[in-house]
Formats: sequence, structure tokens, C-alpha cells
Amino acid sequence: MQPNILAIMKSIFVAIIFFLFANILLYAQPALHKLWQTDTVLSVPESVLLIKEDRQLYVSLIGAGNASAEDENGSIAKLDDKGNILDKAWATGLSSPKGMAKYKNKLYVADLNAVVVIDFKSGKIINKIVIPDAGMLNDVSLSQQGSIFVSDSKGGKIYEIVNDQATVYLENLVNPNGVLAAQDILYFLDSGTLYQADRKKKITKIADGMEKSTDGIQLDGEHFIISCWIGIMYYVSKDGKKATLLDTRAEKTNTADFDFDHQTRTIYLPTFFKNHVVAYRLEQSN
Repeated sequence: MQPNILAIMKSIFVAIIFFLFANILLYAQPALHKLWQTDTVLSVPESVLLIKEDRQLYVSLIGAGNASAEDENGSIAKLDDKGNILDKAWATGLSSPKGMAKYKNKLYVADLNAVVVIDFKSGKIINKIVIPDAGMLNDVSLSQQGSIFVSDSKGGKIYEIVNDQATVYLENLVNPNGVLAAQDILYFLDSGTLYQADRKKKITKIADGMEKSTDGIQLDGEHFIISCWIGIMYYVSKDGKKATLLDTRAEKTNTADFDFDHQTRTIYLPTFFKNHVVAYRLEQSN
């Protein structure tokens, strides 16, 4: 009987160890490991877009001066994925460029009250989709069907653009910023809260209680990475639980509209007034 008792006890012990280890992995806190940082020569970088085909980063630069003025002082810079600046002025003639999305050979950029369309081969502006009632267009996301979603932070709306025609998709919002179209769901951030809207425009709250200046949003599997402009980033699970990834508020470093490479698990983060882009590797996420 004794060997059987020892075998049972050993099995129970192994099961307990396995259970504890599995729970440690399950609740492991994600963390960021800094990889590189550009020189401070990018004039007010607001958004980063990774083009995976050529491993290049496109960075919207608001530029010096009044961010709300139609001064054509904004531009798009081009970097490689190691932080080397390839072209500080790949595209010019914008005023206050923010979120971006690429569809086929066109780059769509939110710019005050218009979505500017740039030819991706030449970097030249080829069209402007003006939304006269917009207060301040901010983030852009592309759906699988090819429609463009753009948030209007000051106007409290989200627009959908189809065939270069904009219509109101959601309205009566507070301060919508980050938008992310995935499958048939539109995820969006509004004043510290993460929501999802289905194609019938039914809105469901996923998580709240974040800093009010919620900005960028990316998916990591079923979970979310969220930045707040003021200088904090969160990792949010699908059930709404939050963990702080980064807090640079003490250094007064902004954390604006970032991009995330799932393959290398790299976050490319623009720092707005600090005038540089930082890359971090996301580690220990579940």
C-alpha cells in the first residue's frame, strides 16, 4: 500500500505544481523592453504606420506651430524598422496629419477636416476627401471590405468612407480617437473607455477607467494594447482587466498613436512633443 500512497501523493504534487505554473503564466504581467530610439529630429510625430512588405515605418509629423492651422506645415517621414530615418519629408503639404491607413497603392491620412489621399509610390497628394462638419479628424483604420473609418475627436463622431464618400457611422460620442476595424467589429476609444461596435452599430463597452486621453489601439490576439496621449499605455484583456505597460507622465513624454508588429512583437511609439519615435518589444503577454 505504501508505494501506491507515495505514487498518489507524487501525482497530486505534480498536478499542484502544474496548476500553479499555469496560473503564473496566465496572469504574468506583460512588459516592454526598449529596443531603440530615433534622434529628436522628427517634428511632433503623432502616428506611426508599419508597412510590413518593405519593413518601413511611415510617421505623421504635425510640425512646429499651431496644430489646428491649415498651414501645410505637416509631413510624413519614412524610417526603416531599426529607426534609421530614410526620408524626413517623404510627403509634404499636409497641415496637421495624424492617423494613417494604406489601401492598395494609396495612403489615407487624417488631416484636420479632410482625409488626404497620397500616392504611395510617389508620395504626392492626389486627393482630399473633405468632411466640412468635422471638428478634428484623428485616427484612421481600414476594414477588410476596403472602407475607411476615421474618428472626429472634436466633433464626437466616427465617419465611414466608401468610394471617397464620407458618411456618419457613429455620433453623440464624447472625444473619440483610436479606431481599429477587425473582422466585422469596429473597436474605438472614447475618453478613457474602450468600446466595440458591430455592423448593426450595436455598441458594447469592453473596458473603462483608463486615463481620459486614450489615443492609439492595437490588437494582440484577443487582447488590446492602448496608449493615452498624456503618457501611459495599458494592456487590456478581452474581459476588461487592465495592466500598465508604460508610464512616462513623470518625464512628460507623450505616448501617441503607435503601431504593433505581431510577428516581432514590436511596438513603434511616437512621442509627440519629444520629437522622436521609440521601439519596444512586448514581452510576457499571455
